[in-house]
Amino acid sequence: MHKAGFVNIVGNPNVGKSTLMNQLVGERISIATFKAQTTRHRIMGIVNTPEMQIVFSDTPGVLKPNYKLQESMLQFSQSALVDADVLLYVTDTVEQADKNEEFVERVRGLEVPVLVLINKIDLSNQKELGDLVEKWHERLPKAEIIPISATNKFNVDVVMKRIQELLPDSPPFFDKDQWTDKPARFFVTEIIREKILLYYDKEIPYAVEVSVESFKEDDKKIVIDAVIYVERESQKGIIIGHQGVAIKKVMTEARKELERFFGKNVFLKSFVKVDKDWRSNDKELKHFGYNLED
Repeated sequence: MHKAGFVNIVGNPNVGKSTLMNQLVGERISIATFKAQTTRHRIMGIVNTPEMQIVFSDTPGVLKPNYKLQESMLQFSQSALVDADVLLYVTDTVEQADKNEEFVERVRGLEVPVLVLINKIDLSNQKELGDLVEKWHERLPKAEIIPISATNKFNVDVVMKRIQELLPDSPPFFDKDQWTDKPARFFVTEIIREKILLYYDKEIPYAVEVSVESFKEDDKKIVIDAVIYVERESQKGIIIGHQGVAIKKVMTEARKELERFFGKNVFLKSFVKVDKDWRSNDKELKHFGYNLED
């Protein structure tokens, strides 16, 4: 009998969800940086074997929204509670166990299997970890709790084995040669945005969105025109840097990453434009692919 199901990954920002997603899928699908709010969309990665299909879904970190972009991000996280066959709730040894009680209360009410994954156990000791396990047993008594280190791949194989055991019998949902639900252009924007997150400080990365205006591919190369949107003229100057040094460095790093990702030569051209308050503009957010309730 064939198994298939949706395994949705939720949790607070900066607990290592994207790193775990990439380890489970075996592809670099979800961008992972040390900064919170890295993931803005719900991103699927599909693992296929002859006997099963696992559709992993990484979601933005759960937070109280301050503007419309964050409202959309929270909707992605909440939607993951609706269609999950198995839910992975990722926490770590650093965050407070009572954070986002309202969201955890919704997780507690789920009928599907829930695995609580306590990440970054390399930053803790045995007693602290034992106390955390007890706290999560009290908060989610029906859940299974597995300590992991996503970066070091510790117990990731245990998580994968347990997921396979919990999957329902089902035919596959996607073609067997498909490994994500996102188009190539999406990964271009994510990789450029990751480099911006890594290179710039403070508010700049969170005021940035990336759009691919042109994506032309042949057997040997890909030619890409990308636009980097910011909210202020001052931010545009910071992104470009003195004599264009900053943007050149970021685009060079992005091009190298894109060449590794696609396995082809990449020619990447970028422009920086000001789009005032795009994070709070419904029309612009929909243009960038965010789901908004009417």
